[in-house]
Amino acid sequence: MAAQSTLNVGGSPPHQLLKQYIEILRSRYKQTSRPACLAATLALLLSVISGSYGGYRWWIWRSKDKAQERTLLRRNSGLRGKDGSRVIFVPYRNSTAKVVIYPTKTTTFDAHRRLFLNPPRAARLSDGQATPSVPPPQTKAGLNLAFLHQFLSLLSIMIPRWSSKETALLLSHGMFLILRTYLSLIVARLDGAIVRDLVAGQGRSFMLGLLRWLSVGTLASYTNAMIKFLQSKISIAFRTRLTRYIHDLYLHPQLNFYKLTNLDGGIGQGADQFITQDLTLFCSAAASLYSSLGKPLVDLFVFNFQLYRSLGPIALTGLLSNYFATATLLRRLSPPFGKLTAVEGRKEGDFRGLHARLIANAEEVAFYGGADIEKVYLNKSFKDLRGWMEGIYSLKVRYNMLEDFILKYSWSAFGYIITSLPIFLPAWGGLGGVLELAHSSSDSTPGITLSDNLQRGRMKEFITNKRLMLSLADAGGRMMYSIKDLSELAGYTSRVYTLISTLHRVHADAYLNPRHRPGFHPELYSLSDVQGTLHSGFDGLRFEDVPIVAPSLYPYGGDELVESLSYVVHSGEHLLISGSNGVGKSAIARIAAGLWPVYRGLVSRPRAIGMDGIMFLPQRPYLSIGTLRDQVIYPHTEMDMRESGRNEYQLQNILNDAKLGYLPDREGGWDTRKEWKDVLSGGEKQRMAIARLLYHEPRYAFIDEGTSAVSSDVEGLLYQTAKDRGITLITISTRASLKRYHSFNLKLGLGAESADWEFQKIGTDEEKLGVERELQELRKRLGQVEEWKRRREEIEAELKKVLIEGSEDALDPPPYIEGEVPEEP
Repeated sequence: MAAQSTLNVGGSPPHQLLKQYIEILRSRYKQTSRPACLAATLALLLSVISGSYGGYRWWIWRSKDKAQERTLLRRNSGLRGKDGSRVIFVPYRNSTAKVVIYPTKTTTFDAHRRLFLNPPRAARLSDGQATPSVPPPQTKAGLNLAFLHQFLSLLSIMIPRWSSKETALLLSHGMFLILRTYLSLIVARLDGAIVRDLVAGQGRSFMLGLLRWLSVGTLASYTNAMIKFLQSKISIAFRTRLTRYIHDLYLHPQLNFYKLTNLDGGIGQGADQFITQDLTLFCSAAASLYSSLGKPLVDLFVFNFQLYRSLGPIALTGLLSNYFATATLLRRLSPPFGKLTAVEGRKEGDFRGLHARLIANAEEVAFYGGADIEKVYLNKSFKDLRGWMEGIYSLKVRYNMLEDFILKYSWSAFGYIITSLPIFLPAWGGLGGVLELAHSSSDSTPGITLSDNLQRGRMKEFITNKRLMLSLADAGGRMMYSIKDLSELAGYTSRVYTLISTLHRVHADAYLNPRHRPGFHPELYSLSDVQGTLHSGFDGLRFEDVPIVAPSLYPYGGDELVESLSYVVHSGEHLLISGSNGVGKSAIARIAAGLWPVYRGLVSRPRAIGMDGIMFLPQRPYLSIGTLRDQVIYPHTEMDMRESGRNEYQLQNILNDAKLGYLPDREGGWDTRKEWKDVLSGGEKQRMAIARLLYHEPRYAFIDEGTSAVSSDVEGLLYQTAKDRGITLITISTRASLKRYHSFNLKLGLGAESADWEFQKIGTDEEKLGVERELQELRKRLGQVEEWKRRREEIEAELKKVLIEGSEDALDPPPYIEGEVPEEP
């Protein structure tokens, strides 16, 4: 039976092989029982049927998925997940690529808060406080425990888990770094062998060595290119993680981007410079740190071991002593590059901020003719920056001179001494010394010259050790140079850590109470004194015993504008807030929107923009970047518009209601992109804000001087259109003509003893009586017009009198003209 189960392949034609195979199958089939055959056949049928059904289901699912991708791509739309993720489809070559964007979870912010708000005591190098302070402590940016804590905290964001893409990139980068070290050893040995064969005149071995050199050089070139490529990929990956993390925290629904600059003040006005330039420099320095420290560290261990084998223990001891002495010397003589870099970044941000300010206010500066004074400010800022940078460069010149002399020339001289040990001290010279002793024992006759083999051996060992010493010196030099890189990285780390810690403090309202800090007195209405409540989800707008306070930067207290304000607005009860300038009208809108804190009392409002929400229109209409369509639907995107079932026809009707129906034809269509803040006039900007209001159709709308640049007739049409859409209007304005479109009036700045505000219904008898009193006061003043005219003529006649000698109407000259002092009576 065993012979029948073996194929006789050698020398058999194909048809005989087929017959043999069939006989084997028949023999095996006869050995199998019928139930087993039935079970096997049934299992095969089930597997075929299930595989076919599964493949069919997969094909149906894939077809639907592809159709959905094409539809969403054509409509410029996407999908939203329950966890807040967004799936968008973008064209990629001849197909479609699916991109999934995951937001940072709230639990992640909560977990990281302790790293950025409560650093370990060892990392608090400023004042040793147990609780965070605001502004943040001025910790010295340098190589200290604070830098270690800050860098590890940022590293937890850049590498969130071991299974992340960044981990794979780092492992790949490490593999190429180790490969480059191994290739350096091979190159050192090949270098010695090539020189040996060249001195010996062995042409065949010399050519083979060159071929090996070129093959190793090809692999080494690829390795070096991949190291640089992976380092760039790591830098981009780090920046992507940090940028998304900062954006999710900076542009949080709690309005952290507004509070960061207007309430906290921990980083000043340069948040853009922190997020763009400082973050980029930090990620580049962090990615290069892995290469500038990891590769030299591996080289030091490998090359030291090789030199220990070749040159002996004395060489290793001398090399290690040289490393420690050089590191200690450079560490003591190194300037504080971290602190200098941090200050340079701040001055760069100030200089850039002045230019951004000039660009944002170019028209106003041009109207005032303020080019000269702006140039003075810019030149002064640049002079400070230039002076600081020149100081850094002068320090770098002296430090680089010392660095180059020690790391290049001193180490080279020391390397020659080390490589000579096998010749002058063969007993302590490692393998090279063993070869010397062996030759001296075999050829100890005086007067006999060294053999050719010994000369070639010495040449090979010297070239190999020299190459190893050069590679070791390069590794040690990069280790020493990395001290300066670490100092600069410490400066960038301090800046980025300060930004994220400030964002966490603003996000968590973690402000220290001045009462518990030595040297500070309690400040009324400071950010640590917020005791009010902002409630979202109320069907209306309600203020209960809320003081209207203009906040100040921490730790200073705010300015109270209204002592205590209480009123309620329900759906359909349109409210007009009036009063003179500076009494707190816009402050009410900022408190209701959550921009300013509620220091006392309760503020209740709807949740957000939507059918049952509230929308705020500020004094200055904001026009975003993008198309004309984006200006109407802001803050929605085109994806949001498509998902809500809207189209351009409905947008055109909205523009017609806002008296802007001519814009699509004038500007070239809905997809036109322009700098809209310069294209639209002041009235068009305000009407565009009304168009957004009509697009979103919220239940309530807070309009802060939203129609001041619109004519009275158009203004009335806009207000009436909004009311017809079922929008309850809360308007801040000084125009009395708007009373006809509102039901209640909140007057501020009355200066009464009981209250400095008044809330009353428009059109009541009391209001009419107040208007009558005002008319009587005006009539009384009109009756005094003739008396005022007569008094004005008398004043003008007195002013026409001049100092003319001999004139009857001339006034007596004052005594100081003739130098005489009038006598006392």
